[in-house]
Amino acid sequence: MIKGMESVLLFSQNAKKLADFYKEKVGLKVTNEFMMGEKDEVYEFKMKQGTPLYVIDHSKIKGKNKTPERMMINLEVDDIEKEVKRLTKARVKKTQDIYHVEGYGYIATFEDLDGNFFQLVQVRASK
Repeated sequence: MIKGMESVLLFSQNAKKLADFYKEKVGLKVTNEFMMGEKDEVYEFKMKQGTPLYVIDHSKIKGKNKTPERMMINLEVDDIEKEVKRLTKARVKKTQDIYHVEGYGYIATFEDLDGNFFQLVQVRASK
């Protein structure tokens, strides 16, 4: 029986650089750093709620993601307009401005340093 999603793993050619992006530009907090094996760095981002994100070195990852639409990470926010402005000011590449999905909420899509897409989502109308 599957009980739930334990974590999300995001592999990179340079985990430190990508983790710094999520920390400094996106505003996630690194909750743990450790080595996996002899040389792979791991950066853990635990959230207030939900599944943690791990950014990990991987020897088979080279360059940017060529199909970033395949999988996206959704980061839930309480005020999407405020957070989109903050990321825009931090010069994070926006690929889709805020739009509404009926019965779900609001979404804006961004791109990280490795070319992966991530979305800010406001699923509960708080305005």
